[in-house]
Amino acid sequence: MPCLALCCRIVGTPVEAVWRPISQFPGAAAFFDLDKTIISKSSTLAFGPSFYRDGLLSRTDVIRGGLAQLRFRAGGANHRRMEKIREQVSQTCRGWPADRVTGIVTRNLERLILPCVYAEARALLSEHRGAGQDVIIVSTSGQEVVAPIGAMLGAEAVIATRMRIADGRYTGEMEFYAYGEAKAVQVRELAAERGYSLPHCYAYSDSVTDLPMLELVGHPRVVNPDRALRRIAAQRGWPVLSFSGV
Repeated sequence: MPCLALCCRIVGTPVEAVWRPISQFPGAAAFFDLDKTIISKSSTLAFGPSFYRDGLLSRTDVIRGGLAQLRFRAGGANHRRMEKIREQVSQTCRGWPADRVTGIVTRNLERLILPCVYAEARALLSEHRGAGQDVIIVSTSGQEVVAPIGAMLGAEAVIATRMRIADGRYTGEMEFYAYGEAKAVQVRELAAERGYSLPHCYAYSDSVTDLPMLELVGHPRVVNPDRALRRIAAQRGWPVLSFSGV
């Protein structure tokens, strides 16, 4: 029985449809959303207090971020909430020195993120690597946050939002917003570049906003899904995983 059977609880899906061993197909990869899929919170908002201590955020910004984190953990990420976060991040980080942000993330990464990694997700990442499959993290959070997290967790690559930088500072504009259909486009391009067979690939997410990515692969699985994604998973017979251990 694969490791997944030991660490995950399944909701509303026949056991035989879920405990099937992960395919050993050599041209496969596993694409993971990050927030509320691998970790229990928003990776971007998690660094708010650290940015405050370094003088990049005001007290009001931190309070606003804390409330956003609570709403995110309770209700997940719908389109309206994600658009609001995008606007806030773009406006707030305008003028920040990029190297300073990188330093703050690097110094606080293990303290802020490691305790939030679901034990079930950690085991699942290991299972995919054990099957000879690349693990790719696909997140709407910024590259400067996602890339170090990916390296810490042993991901082979990340797909993340990229902020525009000019003269070493964030302009407040986005070069690429890793959200919705844009995630699926990047997954498709990476698969073509690396020779992944998408019908043999896996994808994991908690949010209906990642439906385009989930539909792209042969093995979609949903983790702690929001209501809309749970309903779609039930209709299509997709495995529903419940992660709770951190």
